[in-house]
Amino acid sequence: MHLVKIKTKIKNFNKVLSIEGDKSLSIRWALIASQSEYKSKSENLLLSEDVINTLKCLKKLGVKSKISKKICEINGVGLNGFKYKKNLILNAGNSGTLGRLIMGLLTHTKFAIQLKGDKSLSKRDFLRIIKPLKKFGADFKSNLGKLPITIRGTNNPNPIFYNESKGSAQVKSSLMLAALNTNGETIIKAKKSRNHSELLFKYLKLPIKVKKKENYDIIKIKGKKKIPALNYKIPSDISSCAFFIILTILSKNSKLKIRNVNINPSRIGILHILNIMGIKIQKINIREYKGEKIADLIIKSAKNIKAINCPSRFNSYAIDEFLLIFLVAAKAKGVSYFKNLSELNEKESPRLKWGSKILDKMGIKNVLTDKSIKIYGNPNLEIKNKIVIKNFLKDHRVFMTATVAALIFGGDWSIANKEAINTSFPSFLKKIEYLGAKIR
Repeated sequence: MHLVKIKTKIKNFNKVLSIEGDKSLSIRWALIASQSEYKSKSENLLLSEDVINTLKCLKKLGVKSKISKKICEINGVGLNGFKYKKNLILNAGNSGTLGRLIMGLLTHTKFAIQLKGDKSLSKRDFLRIIKPLKKFGADFKSNLGKLPITIRGTNNPNPIFYNESKGSAQVKSSLMLAALNTNGETIIKAKKSRNHSELLFKYLKLPIKVKKKENYDIIKIKGKKKIPALNYKIPSDISSCAFFIILTILSKNSKLKIRNVNINPSRIGILHILNIMGIKIQKINIREYKGEKIADLIIKSAKNIKAINCPSRFNSYAIDEFLLIFLVAAKAKGVSYFKNLSELNEKESPRLKWGSKILDKMGIKNVLTDKSIKIYGNPNLEIKNKIVIKNFLKDHRVFMTATVAALIFGGDWSIANKEAINTSFPSFLKKIEYLGAKIR
């Protein structure tokens, strides 16, 4: 267990940053590329544990990949082209995205495959994905929907209709990948969530139709269409950028430019929430790349932050950033309220509870329920005491949020499990130090 110690606040800075590729897109690129019959290349692939585990799982399924410098190549095996030995075990590590999405590709497999994960992933709910994937004809054995799961595919997957009501991009994407292997049309009524998979499908000219309604989308996919090569320069991950956005906003007299950020409308809930709180983030050099919106972001220190009664419509678009948003609410004038956030407790750790716990340790009054939190802001907060953050199931976002809090609010912090950053953002501490932070 590697401890990080922080005893001094960050000083003002004026810098330019580039952040690694988007984790969601990196994993999706690899899985879709595996289904092509051609060679696909990606630039700026995020080389985190989650993505490395994706490539390892694909290798066990007979998909070869090669990484040199910032280029990754995958030799696809085509639809239903996986080749593997009996009694195969795949390890998704800490990644819910990998675990749930790859299950969609395993509905059409010859032999049973066991999927497992680490301690944290093994506590998470997979019933939400088992239930719809069964409709395709695959069989699953698990302990009440928890990993390890044994998947036995079917020779002839059926197209399905499914109502995805949680707003889970992982479930939706898994069904879309499964649909590629069916004879016929799969229809998904999906509550609004991230739409990276839909955009990739459209860019590849796969037979997908998306009809947008107010609260949900109707997605129609026809299977058995050859998938072309997917050559892709992966833009920066806004969920990773968010740590530096919040650090800049809550620091004094600071300015930051972050290049080539993915500002897909289904991912920028944090920018909408900050805007309501009186914080403007400037987007410049806006352009489109293979269906995704990209921009450079200009962030400046904020004054007079407003409290917020946060609209639930932003929840799925900011689900990975709420721990950071709670820090902004801690600095706001007045009481902020966040509701319908039970999904946060289904992440790598029970994040809603951890958000409350970090605020408690900081001396910020908050009221927690199983799906909401009320935060009583203190614009003049200065922490003097010692704070220890540990036993958070090595959740990368808890570690990074605590680091940002220590650099903004002061105090003497000891934060466990430094290695947690390898899940999604291995260079996080280096970039923090580049901005001038002193970390031991």
